[in-house]
Amino acid sequence: MTSTTAPSDSPAAPPSQPPVAIVCVGMAGSGKTTFMQQINAHLHGKKEPPYVINLDPAVLHAPFESNIDIRDSVNYKEVMKQYNLGPNGGILTSLNLFATKIDQVLNLLEKRAAPDPEQPARKPINHILVDTPGQIEVFVWSASGTILLESLASSFPTVIAYIIDTPRTSSTSTFMSNMLYACSILYKTKLPMILVFNKTDVKDAAFAKEWMTDFDAFQAALHQDESNNAFGGQEGGEGSGAGSGYMGSLLNSMSLMLEEFYAHLSVVGVSSLYGTGIDEFFEAVQEKAEEFKRDYQPELERRREEREENKKKLREKELDKMMKGMSMGGTAMADATVGDIKEDEAGLQSASSDDDSDDYGAQDDDEDDDDGLQARYAAAAHANDDSVAADASFAKYLHTQRQ
Repeated sequence: MTSTTAPSDSPAAPPSQPPVAIVCVGMAGSGKTTFMQQINAHLHGKKEPPYVINLDPAVLHAPFESNIDIRDSVNYKEVMKQYNLGPNGGILTSLNLFATKIDQVLNLLEKRAAPDPEQPARKPINHILVDTPGQIEVFVWSASGTILLESLASSFPTVIAYIIDTPRTSSTSTFMSNMLYACSILYKTKLPMILVFNKTDVKDAAFAKEWMTDFDAFQAALHQDESNNAFGGQEGGEGSGAGSGYMGSLLNSMSLMLEEFYAHLSVVGVSSLYGTGIDEFFEAVQEKAEEFKRDYQPELERRREEREENKKKLREKELDKMMKGMSMGGTAMADATVGDIKEDEAGLQSASSDDDSDDYGAQDDDEDDDDGLQARYAAAAHANDDSVAADASFAKYLHTQRQ
């Protein structure tokens, strides 16, 4: 008897946990797409297939199947031809066009995140994987990228996975450049981030983890690069050249500044070729998903409410300006009481169904009543404010408009 009740209770637990959206960003050549393939295969191996979204319109061949592919909606080469754009402009415009359909994307994601009564055997998804273009600035710093990220974050816990090419980061200057880029992405997106040091089969990422946790270790490596003339100083000058001295002091100052930044990051080393470190990555994803619910979601809600409040104030200001313009340009008219306005509204509502021309003609004076018009504008604006304020985000607003 107890064995029959346990299985009926267990399937009800997973839907309470929303899927985690993992957005992979990284510079061109960092192994981002191969990393996407590896974590996709890892989840399939655990019998937890993810929902995969490809946002790179210029990729010719993706080594994984996508549930939603931007290439199915936007022809990248055709966009370049029609708008006379280069490669980066074509990617940016393609993302802008795709962002107009974000309500449809969210609708599909929400359906897959919930159990399907018609197909009870199909499990709800636990992970959403998003692959982005290699041109980070095109995605992170564009309006379409902001819309896509904020729309995802409004519905699901969202984590940024910043992919770093470990062999190229072995010098202190390239390491610091990557850290500054990661810092800018973190504070632009305001989402929890995981630093993924890729290609650990070529070079171990232990040095990078040490530089992030031990300031003295980074200082020692910095002095070593200066003595080896890695920054283009004068030959044989023990790092005393002008270029070397400037770069050394700059990197030293930035390492001090970023010490607090490192405390908010999770760092994992992976090999997309052999699959090592993938389990550690998903442990960090779960940790960041909890951090999102605890720290980031309240901030997102506060920013959303602030935007809605600003929109409401702007609409009230425009309405007040319009009503003042009407009162200044209008002629002296008879004052309308509250009862007259209600009666006028009732007459307007019944005008479409009643064919009595005498009743409709009796409303002519009220139709020209300045105060009556103002009252109807105010009532319409108030109703619109209430409906917009009830929405959770821009993406939710679009979603409800389609229904």
